[in-house]
Amino acid sequence: QEIIEADLAPGGRCVERSQKTGDVIRTRFPPEPNGYLHIGHAKSITINFSLAQMYGGRCHLRFDDTNPAAEETEFVESIQEDVKWLGFDWGEHCYFASSYFDQLYEWAEHLIKVGKAYVDSENREEMAAHRGSVTTPGTESKFRNRSVKENLDLFREMKAGKYQEGEHVLRMKGDMKSSNMNMRDMPIYRILHKEHHRTGNKWKVYPLYDFAHGQEDAIEGITHSICTLEFELHRELYNWFTANLPIETVPVQHEFARLNVTNFVTSKRKLKKLVDSKVVDGWDDPRMSTISGLRRRGVTPEALKTFILKCGVTKGISVTDVALLEDCIIKDLDAKVERRMVVLDPLKVVIENYPEGQEEAFEAMNHPSNPSMGTRKIMFAREVWIERSDFREEAPDSYFRLKPGGEVKLRYGFVLKFENMIKDATGKVVEVRCSYVPGSREAKCKGVIHWVSSKHGSNHKVRLYDYLLKTDESAPPEEAEDEGEEVDSKADDFLKLVNPDSLTELTDAKLEALLSAAKPFDRFQFERNGYFVVDKYSAAGGPLVFNRIIGLKESGFAKEETVAGSATAQARSRKDEQAKQAADKEARKKIDPREMFRVQTTDDGKPLYAQFDDDGVPTHDQNGEALNKTRCKKLKQEWEKQKKTFELK
Repeated sequence: QEIIEADLAPGGRCVERSQKTGDVIRTRFPPEPNGYLHIGHAKSITINFSLAQMYGGRCHLRFDDTNPAAEETEFVESIQEDVKWLGFDWGEHCYFASSYFDQLYEWAEHLIKVGKAYVDSENREEMAAHRGSVTTPGTESKFRNRSVKENLDLFREMKAGKYQEGEHVLRMKGDMKSSNMNMRDMPIYRILHKEHHRTGNKWKVYPLYDFAHGQEDAIEGITHSICTLEFELHRELYNWFTANLPIETVPVQHEFARLNVTNFVTSKRKLKKLVDSKVVDGWDDPRMSTISGLRRRGVTPEALKTFILKCGVTKGISVTDVALLEDCIIKDLDAKVERRMVVLDPLKVVIENYPEGQEEAFEAMNHPSNPSMGTRKIMFAREVWIERSDFREEAPDSYFRLKPGGEVKLRYGFVLKFENMIKDATGKVVEVRCSYVPGSREAKCKGVIHWVSSKHGSNHKVRLYDYLLKTDESAPPEEAEDEGEEVDSKADDFLKLVNPDSLTELTDAKLEALLSAAKPFDRFQFERNGYFVVDKYSAAGGPLVFNRIIGLKESGFAKEETVAGSATAQARSRKDEQAKQAADKEARKKIDPREMFRVQTTDDGKPLYAQFDDDGVPTHDQNGEALNKTRCKKLKQEWEKQKKTFELK
């Protein structure tokens, strides 16, 4: 907001747009249609569309469909559905990078003509070797000094389909000695003999993302190109392209921290691995952190957007406790969903002194604190189901549910007194015999439990979900990668964090009869058990599936606020959070990048890295093994960022 307000202020970059009603600023949400969106994308969608709304502008939905090998119309449609579900509307401003292929190709030829791009014929291995590393400069390709004519001829032949994939690439002429690896002659066009989901087989060459997305911003007149922090080191390349092309309105890129949440996977590659490995039943499995998975789980768009706004927009990398998301979900659902009684782990209770064949209807509130939501009839008869956990054969005095010698009240019903119990051959209690107290429906009792009439109840499947990752684990965020970059062999290690008990299916649950009429996405609170939603794939008229959205227990976030009181609540205010960030920034300015990694240790106090280069960038892990290229690249990026911060002090 501060950036936009400065741009719109007198003397600002966008001041002349202030009077353009409905078009004061332009933002964009630019997903690649190569998978389903996750909770991190929900943050980007919310930020881009909300800022446009706030400042009287518009937000474009643009599909960066530059890689036909991975893109499908299915993903386009799912992304559109996700954006609409979150409550945002792009109107007539839905665009595709593929619509700009002719212009992008023309600009690529322009770079060749002005000596800023060349066709490289090195193979993949040679290019990787000559690119250097974060600690050593790169080496220029032997094809770098081809003439403009030769480069144009080769590039046009690439476009005509004369060459095989990988035989040539078009590269920008950057600086092979740059400390920013993104400036070392980054490839900008490659050969792909793949059918495109929109353009068919028209093209044999396709632009790479780093070249395409900045120019797409320029074509669409985007005023504020907002992306996540992993693209911060790509900004130099973004600006290089816009500076070296005949672009009238130059867009400006800004970065913010991506959304990382404990127990959540926020990486397309890792989510795809979960799907491909059959850990889940698809991209919209309710355990997935995809937007479609959260939707199927029963999370509302209001709860998700509230969570995102509470997280805020910062430059600092952090991991948000999932307890905050849980708190937002519970608070949202509590006020709006009707209550029902459902027994998940049933134990039969026979009321011996209630006449056989007799039944009666009780009036039950749909919401205990909102009478306007009305009432419903629940049927009562001689046999009912209760939760197995609501009976104990041996129980302490502090246990106020059903037990030998004790009594308990049925919600909206009578007080029951224990009489006897029946066990099977293994000693398991299979039935409890009770008597009821006539006229006790208004009586007070320390223990009140839910129940379902065995004669009138219904049977449906109930699924209890837990997080895919084991408690307090968080899959590391995915780095921005060059297409074709070697994938670290350890990238699948996160599968070891998968919770084997993330799904429990209950096939013997007993539900109020009214629930048989529920429709997909209808939400309810199952009293004392949690919030549930009818699964989207439940067959009409057939047995339904109810997914647990979240339990009723108070989230860790809410407990923390209750215990800490107003002082902690005030500490979470935006003003104090901004002050904390400013203090952290000042502290970072004092950290010498040459020492920042040397002092890092493991939980048991041992050095995290064994060897370093001359700049203090780690080259070997704590066991003395050489770090892979991906890890070295990430560490060098952190070093470069800290170097800039340190130099500002």
